[in-house]
Amino acid sequence: MTVLITGSANGIGKATAERFLAGGYTVHGIDIEESAIAHPNYHHILRDIRSDIWDDVPMPEILINNAGTLKESDAIGVNLEGTMRLTEYFKQSPILRSVLFIASASARNGAEFPYYAASKAGVVCYMKNLALELSKRGTTVNSISPGGVITDANRHILESDELYSAVKAETLLGKWAEPEEIAELAYYLTAVNRSITGEDILVDNGEMLKSNFIW
Repeated sequence: MTVLITGSANGIGKATAERFLAGGYTVHGIDIEESAIAHPNYHHILRDIRSDIWDDVPMPEILINNAGTLKESDAIGVNLEGTMRLTEYFKQSPILRSVLFIASASARNGAEFPYYAASKAGVVCYMKNLALELSKRGTTVNSISPGGVITDANRHILESDELYSAVKAETLLGKWAEPEEIAELAYYLTAVNRSITGEDILVDNGEMLKSNFIW
């Protein structure tokens, strides 16, 4: 059983790769950075997802699109166009069972940076379009939209007591998610689930729901 995960060098992608390895899968990871995963069933591909060369990568049963950037000048090109181009190639896999996209809570509320938010909203819309197309083959297609996650990309917040306290206060549960939580949900949606498709699942510790009711 083969899984292809983009952005697998760290954070959510790395945690997801490790979850599938623990489940007995063969994992092919794509990233522009070297991998820290040492496992006989893990194969690392050092490549940008905007590449057009994929014929050397095995067709997967599960495709997880996690790669992305916060850099505004690259957000549309990497997060949306790169993800779409790669998916359009690998959706041809005759054994494809599930496709999953890691989007963002920003896709719903437009928060953060404009090109980043727009790129993730585009990913969610593309996910729904793909779900319609691949339903004919029985392939499930979904996305996860995380809010705050404890990763290196958010290190400047995590290392500041003032900033981290402020962001936690914006959530109902007073915390951010661990990468392993997102990885476990990714595993369920792709390896276990057979009935959920076309859905974007929000994982934000209640940040979007939080409000102050004044009567």
